[in-house]
Amino acid sequence: MKFEQIEIGQKAEIKHRITLEDLESFVRITGDDNQLHVNEKFASRTSLRKPVVHGMLSASFISTIIGTRIPGDGALWYEQHLEFLQPVRVGDQINVQAEVVKKIERLKVIELRTDIYNQHKQKVISGTSKVKIVENDNTEPKSHDPGEKTYRALIIGATGGIGSAVAHNLAALGYDIVLHYNRNKDKALALKDFLQKENGVRAYIYKADIGNSREVTEMFEFIKNRIGYVNRLVHSATGPVPNISFVELEWEDYQNQIDIHVKGFFNLIRSFSLQCKSYGKVVGISSQTTDYPFSDLSPYTTAKSAMEGLIRSLALDLSKNGIRLNMVSPGITETDLNANLPQKARLLAASRTPLKRLAQPDDVANAIHFLLSDASDYLTGQTIKVNGGVIMN
Repeated sequence: MKFEQIEIGQKAEIKHRITLEDLESFVRITGDDNQLHVNEKFASRTSLRKPVVHGMLSASFISTIIGTRIPGDGALWYEQHLEFLQPVRVGDQINVQAEVVKKIERLKVIELRTDIYNQHKQKVISGTSKVKIVENDNTEPKSHDPGEKTYRALIIGATGGIGSAVAHNLAALGYDIVLHYNRNKDKALALKDFLQKENGVRAYIYKADIGNSREVTEMFEFIKNRIGYVNRLVHSATGPVPNISFVELEWEDYQNQIDIHVKGFFNLIRSFSLQCKSYGKVVGISSQTTDYPFSDLSPYTTAKSAMEGLIRSLALDLSKNGIRLNMVSPGITETDLNANLPQKARLLAASRTPLKRLAQPDDVANAIHFLLSDASDYLTGQTIKVNGGVIMN
């Protein structure tokens, strides 16, 4: 952010669950192996009863929120005051919050209130930061047009089977990529490192709850500051899809699916369309269940059907901006989502498919690549069914 863009009262937050690996890495890097932090027996004989995480490990995430959210690139963090109020343990989820409380115009300095809370909403660290904004003279990236061959893709749910296959596919073609994840940070990091090493592309990871509009807005701001405006978006995120009979369903079961597939998609498209005004492509992952429903999957089928309606409506509304929205509808695909499907059911599903096998993630990724490519410029509001011929319409 430029100094002029920052406003008093502006806020940002990040969340992180403290793991044993975090603690061990901190000890390894700093050499601080104080037994109160690493020895359960020692800690049990103190008033704290259990080991506590190093205070500066939790506080280090203040650097993250300053360096990536407010103000982001160009932040020179030069002063910090801290008060440690409550112990943090391994397994705690910390919520790091920053709020701009003061601007010093002549120095281009901002002052932030930086507080950290645990999962019980208890404040564990309180503090204030001073940050100088060091601006560069780079101009804003140009809007994309059909003649521009620099493609930048955001893949939502990049650690899933289909999302990962899409990332490999696009990176091999030279796309710069942002890998979104919600839980599996280790897999996202491993995928990022592989894509950079094997393909020489720029790759970044970002954690966000796409059902939260603020977090989505911050994700696009992060992307703009790293690689410029994205002109390709793939929504392949999903959550658990439990089989629940209708008599046992609660509305919450529907809401959970709607938040991912409808509300999440809405938040993404809103931010995408605001920064991609001349040429962009979006692909959503639908499901065979919208044409051929399965028993006890009503919430998932309902949400996917609603997502299809949203995409078709927006394909019309955003066509004037040069944005194409299309869908890929896979059949049963060999991913972790279907890993618990009994072998008998898998064989039966494959036998009913004209091509006599289940879909592989690459089958779906290839269709997605086509919809993202210039070859699909005359398509919008369409669905490609990748199901081996189970449904032929």
